[in-house]
Amino acid sequence: MAVGRVVGKRTRNHMVAAMERRAFDVKGRVFQVSLFVTLLVSMFILGVLVVDVVTDGWGILTGRPGGFLGGTMRSLSDDPKLGVHQALVGTFWIAVFVAVLAFPVGIGAAIWLEEYAPRNWFTRFIDLNIRNLAGVPSVVYGLLGLFLFVNHLEGVTGGKSIASAGITLAILVLPIVIITAQEAIRAVPQGLKEGAYGVGATKWTMIRSQVLPYAAPGILTGTLLSMSRGIGEAAPLLLVGAVSGRLGTNSGFFDLSAINAEHFMAMPVIIVEWVQNSGRDAGFAEAAAAAIVVLLVFVILMNATAILMRNYFEKKRG
Repeated sequence: MAVGRVVGKRTRNHMVAAMERRAFDVKGRVFQVSLFVTLLVSMFILGVLVVDVVTDGWGILTGRPGGFLGGTMRSLSDDPKLGVHQALVGTFWIAVFVAVLAFPVGIGAAIWLEEYAPRNWFTRFIDLNIRNLAGVPSVVYGLLGLFLFVNHLEGVTGGKSIASAGITLAILVLPIVIITAQEAIRAVPQGLKEGAYGVGATKWTMIRSQVLPYAAPGILTGTLLSMSRGIGEAAPLLLVGAVSGRLGTNSGFFDLSAINAEHFMAMPVIIVEWVQNSGRDAGFAEAAAAAIVVLLVFVILMNATAILMRNYFEKKRG
């Protein structure tokens, strides 16, 4: 019996040691190294592009930053009044339209699909089409905006105006908002919902007090990142009337008359215009690089806002 106990103890120790000893996973390690190398290559390419753009636009950004931000489109690159003010105003109002239209509708649709909709073929069909719409090229949404908001709803939107552009881009990012909000709501632990029901909460009370606060960080991150994509699109804006020439007026950021103005400009369009003009005037290449930096800063500020809001709600939730 003593020998059996000794053999059994040795066998158990060998088995425990074998289970605790981590085997070297060659395939897993190769995959991990491949991912890391891919990340380094991507970061290197991104860094080269950013450095190149900043270098090209450094003269304007340091020489006359205020004049460039407050200037308007001009026919000559050495005009001291050349700037991106009109494009910034257009981009600002387009972002407002996207936030006001796409965010409430998208989050509401996600709540209905995740919490209220029955699990049947109809909701599966809706969900499939939402995911398909998220991959549709932006130019298709531009054609939709041209047909519907410019040609057939001109009395409401003002035709080729910021309103038409904002509604078009709101529709463009709407599927992304719905999908990201769905994923955030789906990540809410089931125990939180059951606990709310256990104390007598109604469906809406449970969603308002448990689901939305818990999912808020993910929803905010996804929605603001979708806005970043929307304000960087040029093709839909060109189709719904963004001008590629000089504007006669220079409206302020909070001038409501700019919404239904006959012509408008946005940052992606002005960048495309200046890049095209750089062939006849090399100075426009420097202006385009400076405009790209301004747009990057605008997007970074939006992303920073998303991160701060996410951290705030995560701390509040914790």
